[in-house]
This record gives sequence, structure tokens and C-alpha cells, in this order.
Amino acid sequence: MKIRKTPVVDGQAPTRVYLYENRKEEYILLAIPALEWSFSFSYEEETEETVRRLEASLEKRLGRERAALLAEQLLGWAREM
Repeated sequence: MKIRKTPVVDGQAPTRVYLYENRKEEYILLAIPALEWSFSFSYEEETEETVRRLEASLEKRLGRERAALLAEQLLGWAREM
């Protein structure tokens, strides 16, 4: 598991983001406890579909613009794993 920090809302202090990779079952789990939010996707899922679902999920907690920026950042971190 990796832990990163990023401001979730502009002007706020950085919030912890948890990234967990399960190589045996081939999926990645992202979680932001401060938002009471989590998201998972499999290795096999198409990138475009993952981006669409991730942005839609984040939009429920954040605005559209911030959700798109955060989704890009989260996927970048997930690819590093």
C-alpha cells in the first residue's frame, strides 16, 4: 500500500490518499477517507472506461473540474505501482 498526499479541495491542507494493489486478484483500490470515498478497478478494464467511472465517482463528492484533475493524478499514481 502506498500513501500520497494532495489537496482535495483548493486551499485546503493536503489529504491522505491510499493506493492498494492486489497483484494476485489483479485490481487496484484507491481511497480517500476524508471524503469517505473509495474506488477500485481491474487490470483488464479499458483505460477510457476507468477514467469515465473514476471521474463520475469523484464528481459526487467534488465539482466536475476538480474531479477531472484529481482523477488524472490518481491514475498517474496507480500506474506507478
